Amino acid sequence: MIVFAVVLHSAIFAGLGGYLVQSEPPQKADIILVLGGDWSGNRILRAADLVREGYAPKVLVSGPAGIYGRYESDLEIPFAIQHGYPQAYFEAFENHSHSTMDEASMTISRLRQMGAKNVLLVTSNFHTRRAGKIYRHQAPDLTFDVVSAPDPDFSPSNWWHEREGRKTFLIEWMKTVAEWVGL
Repeated sequence: MIVFAVVLHSAIFAGLGGYLVQSEPPQKADIILVLGGDWSGNRILRAADLVREGYAPKVLVSGPAGIYGRYESDLEIPFAIQHGYPQAYFEAFENHSHSTMDEASMTISRLRQMGAKNVLLVTSNFHTRRAGKIYRHQAPDLTFDVVSAPDPDFSPSNWWHEREGRKTFLIEWMKTVAEWVGL
C-alpha cells in the first residue's frame, strides 16, 4: 500500500487539488460578482476582462473590511483602473463579511436589490467549488456561473511543490470539510 501511494502520490495530490476547482465557461449575465479575499488582483482583473468581452455590463466588487482599516474594494478598483479598465465597469459593495457564507448573505441581498437573475461569480480557482455551492444553496432563485481566476500560489496539478500552494490547499480543504459537517 505504501509503495502504491509513493508511486501515485502526484496523481493523488493532483486529484485532490483538482477537486477544489469547479469552474465553468462564462455565460452572458446581468452582472459579475467578484468575491473578496484575493491579494494578487487576479479576481478583479478576470472580472474586468469579462466585462470587456461583453459577458455583463458591470462588476459588483465585494469589499470586505479589514485591510488596514480599508475595504478591499477600495484597493481592487483602483488596481483595475491602473491596469487600463474604466471606473464605469465597477461598483463597490463594502461589507463586513468574515467568511464566504457571510459574504454570500450580504452580496445576494445586494444582487436582488439590483434585480440580477444571472450572475457570473468570479473567484480564485481553488475557491470555485465551495463558493458556487454556497451561493447556489443560499439563492436557488438566482443562476450562478462560477468563473475562475488564476491564483499565483495554487495550481491544482502541482500545488504541493510550493509552500504557499500547500497552505492554500490545506486551508481550502479545511473549509470544505467544515462546510460538509456543518461548521
